[in-house]
Amino acid sequence: MSTLAQWRDQLFYQPLSLGAIALVTCAALAVANQATRSAIEAAEERDLQNSLSEVLPASYGDNNLLKDTLQLSGSDGKALTIYRSRKAGVVNGAVFQTTSRGYAGDIVVLVGVDTSGTLLGARVIRHQETPGLGDKIEAAKAKWIDDFAGKSLASPPPEKWGVKKDGGVFDQFAGATITPRAVVKAVKQGLEFFAAHREEILTAQPTKGDAR
Repeated sequence: MSTLAQWRDQLFYQPLSLGAIALVTCAALAVANQATRSAIEAAEERDLQNSLSEVLPASYGDNNLLKDTLQLSGSDGKALTIYRSRKAGVVNGAVFQTTSRGYAGDIVVLVGVDTSGTLLGARVIRHQETPGLGDKIEAAKAKWIDDFAGKSLASPPPEKWGVKKDGGVFDQFAGATITPRAVVKAVKQGLEFFAAHREEILTAQPTKGDAR
């Protein structure tokens, strides 16, 4: 019997060989992860920057919003990131997420506001609503979401922050009232959050990065 055959006959041969294969595989995965991490992070940063520009155009400020952020406690108690726009070093706007429960799940809305609490824009960035009905909240599917620009807690007044079926000023969708109702609620909650934390948002030092 050859030396190789004798080695294979040993009880520990298979576990040892499997362990070696596992180590080589893990090492390869670690190298691949390290090699692609920078590209993935760069892509995620571009996606986030594009989302921010949807509700607060780049020309509105002259700083990098991704480097001028605050971490505050949201209405649900979870950490909420606030991205701030500046012009000549002075904060002139803020962007953050707000969430409300829709028909099929949570609807996440990104809102941009100026220093007075007036909406510069709103975009739904995540939802599970029914295609062909509730998905009209997406900017790519309809212009409905654009109606929030220029609105504030004073215009319309608080009691009018609802869909028309509830006595509000915002249109609802045929067969899908729950969805636009949830978006209106989310945006109003975002404005209320900004009003409650306005001073801190406008004056506090960035949580990370720099404000250049």
